[in-house]
Amino acid sequence: MHVDSLVRMANQIGTFFEAMPDRAEALHDLAQHLKKFWEPRMRRELLSHVDADGGGDLHPVVDEAIRLHRGLLG
Repeated sequence: MHVDSLVRMANQIGTFFEAMPDRAEALHDLAQHLKKFWEPRMRRELLSHVDADGGGDLHPVVDEAIRLHRGLLG
């Protein structure tokens, strides 16, 4: 899957979780969602993209969730 598609999907997911009133819970739940519903290959590609490009094209909530809960995604 192309990284642009992964970023777009992650950002759509981020928009949903950003609406949660508890930010810490939203960040954790977003990371859990990626772990549960994304194939390991997709998660690895997204993490590689963040490592290479800094994740500037990610929604801020997605970027923060990845940075805080990276261990869940690896």
